[in-house]
Amino acid sequence: MSVSAGSLQFGGASLLAALRKRLGSRAGAQSVIPAAATTIAFLALFGEPLRLLVQDWWQLPEAGHGLLLAPAAAWLAWQKGVRPGAASNRVVGIAVLILAVLIRYMSGLAAELFTMRESIVLALAALTVYNYGVRQVLWWWLPFTLAVLAIPLPELLTQQLALPLQFEASRIGARLLSSRHVPVLLTGNVIRLPGRDLFVTEACSGLRSLTALLSLAVLMGGIWLKYPLSRLFLVAFALPIAILINGVRVFLTGFLVFFVSPSLGEGFMHLTEGWLLFLVSFVSLGLFAWTFVLAERQLAQWWRTRSA
Repeated sequence: MSVSAGSLQFGGASLLAALRKRLGSRAGAQSVIPAAATTIAFLALFGEPLRLLVQDWWQLPEAGHGLLLAPAAAWLAWQKGVRPGAASNRVVGIAVLILAVLIRYMSGLAAELFTMRESIVLALAALTVYNYGVRQVLWWWLPFTLAVLAIPLPELLTQQLALPLQFEASRIGARLLSSRHVPVLLTGNVIRLPGRDLFVTEACSGLRSLTALLSLAVLMGGIWLKYPLSRLFLVAFALPIAILINGVRVFLTGFLVFFVSPSLGEGFMHLTEGWLLFLVSFVSLGLFAWTFVLAERQLAQWWRTRSA
């Protein structure tokens, strides 16, 4: 298959035009060398925490949502493009970048991963301000929010959150089992059944699904909803959905263990049950988002009718 020089020239011009449209007039050939130098310097400064972050995304179940959020943030920033009339603010950009570098190395000395990883996002914000101004960060509020949410919470915080969630899931599960006439004795996060004890461990606390649902709520709200109040309501609904569905998971596990087989409380069946119920949580959150979309449309229509 042969390609003419004219078609290559046309294709190159089209690609350059697309880049200029997304990234503004600075995306010409004259900016290639500074952009390459900036990329090399960024990787030299933040390459190690970035590598550890990607490693955690791939290996840790509670951090796996970062594999979705990070590409989604990059794609949304690309789709949104540069704000019309954007102007660089080099003074503020350099100041924020120096702060990000200081935080990166101080947190590295203290071996504090969460702060060190957040400095990556701060450095990206600094580069955005340096090239396009402070308002561009607000223009890209959703990508930056997703980037922050993609960073796993510090272990100290997750441990403090996991225990209350374990107790709440245990209470919900025990109440649902009692409603089905299953003899239950609840002791903390231990559900005692005849001949079998169910331990609601930290992995079953629902913290993983809660983190993922909150991130999905921010993503749905940013894409589908127009008003900040609607977005806040959607994020707020993610919390009770995650807690309730996790309690239902505990109930189903106890129900199957008591009426079918104790082997159903662990292994493949237990993991499959968790995935299916997370899918239920996701669908429930989507239904709430759809309801808010309809409510916004009705509100806009009512406002137009009143203003006419």
